Amino acid sequence: MLTKRVKQLLLAIVGQENYDDSKVECLVYSYDATPGFQAMPDAVIKPGSTDEVAAIIKVCNEYNVPIVPRGSGTNLSGGTCPTEGGLVLLFNRMNSLLEIDEENLTATVQPGLITLDLISAVEEKGLFYPPDPSSMKISTIGGNINENSGGLRGLKYGVTRDYVIGLEVVLPNGDIIRTGGKLAKDVAGYDLTKLFVGSEGTLGIVTEATLRLIPKPETTKTMLALYQDLDAAAQSVANIISNKIIPVTLEFLDRPTLIVVEDFAKIGLPTNVEAVLLIEQDGPPEVVERDMKRMADICLEEKAVSVEIAETESDAVALKTARRTALSALARLKPTTILEDATVPRSEIAKMVRAINEIAAKHNVDICTFGHAGDGNLHPTCITDARDHEEMERVELAFADIFAAAIDLGGTITGEHGVGAMKAPYLEWKLKKEGIDAMRAIKQAFDPNNIMNPGKVFAKETRKRVVVST
Repeated sequence: MLTKRVKQLLLAIVGQENYDDSKVECLVYSYDATPGFQAMPDAVIKPGSTDEVAAIIKVCNEYNVPIVPRGSGTNLSGGTCPTEGGLVLLFNRMNSLLEIDEENLTATVQPGLITLDLISAVEEKGLFYPPDPSSMKISTIGGNINENSGGLRGLKYGVTRDYVIGLEVVLPNGDIIRTGGKLAKDVAGYDLTKLFVGSEGTLGIVTEATLRLIPKPETTKTMLALYQDLDAAAQSVANIISNKIIPVTLEFLDRPTLIVVEDFAKIGLPTNVEAVLLIEQDGPPEVVERDMKRMADICLEEKAVSVEIAETESDAVALKTARRTALSALARLKPTTILEDATVPRSEIAKMVRAINEIAAKHNVDICTFGHAGDGNLHPTCITDARDHEEMERVELAFADIFAAAIDLGGTITGEHGVGAMKAPYLEWKLKKEGIDAMRAIKQAFDPNNIMNPGKVFAKETRKRVVVST
């Protein structure tokens, strides 16, 4: 519980209307989109400016109060669950699009801005902000920055880190710093901008961001390739890239996922094939036409059952929307849906999918797999019930095996969802002890009192590593 003194100091900063420690309000912010994680904060606070954020942090640092910055709570790794209590910071009052600079191709935003609102605003001016997490209708830019979010367009355009060129950050001692800016080149000192992106709120609080924009692509086309063989689908992915074609999206859905998504979206997706690739290309019309034809030929050469190009924009939007609804569709099946994002080299996609299926059978759990095949980022998704403790133990063992299999194939435990609390015990598998020690040294330098999102990224204990045959 916060002391009366701390509460009085916080109220003096934001006012009673922007501070709430009622059980009802705290319960609302005791969990995020990650199943199995819930902890009550001591209070919820809504700063209205960078200066207010700095004042709040100074109080928390002096009195050792944990701080958890939170966007819309779409986090899938327990990163915004207040596992050690403390204060949840909301940015509802700091949600402005401050500027679109068409001369420098940048946008300056506050952390509470909804991702899709930014995308829509810049597209009205013929510009483009590529990062497109599936949660973009409700996720915030601040949350995207903390998690270094990806999305369907990540293969061609990269992730959030590739578009953040400047930040305003409040450090754990209350100091306000600015990193980067509207510059095409800047090699002055350490790249603090990149350090803060993806740090999950463990090093400081982002209060403003300058984002790089690019010209909006002239045209876009989408196609669906159907397969009865997982290896053929995976080989198509490899061949497309080896032919020096980089599509904007190259998505994979297995048959169990297709069945559920079609039942949810009802747009005529095939459910009698083993896998589909959803492929999209954008750019100048002549380039798109050339690339789409070559990719269609490659898929057919690799024994795709059929290749269908969306005839209208509405058809293309329906296909992409169906892919984005995969998690929502799967969530209808059972009370608990656990979505992960193990990532492997794209050449190992088929092996990873087979490993996931074998692991699911081994532990007798239901797992559907979809994801960004073009960059090797798969989303094995387990349909379960958190009330069944015996089954949940099997689910945990299954995902441990999946992480191990990904690492054995040269991959990683997370491609875009972050580490948070859920994957912290597995991080040493990927980075080794020396890597964790280096990260801890950075954390200690910035946040010696460990008030910034404690319990995330760094595990109190590491899971025993098991080598899984793939």
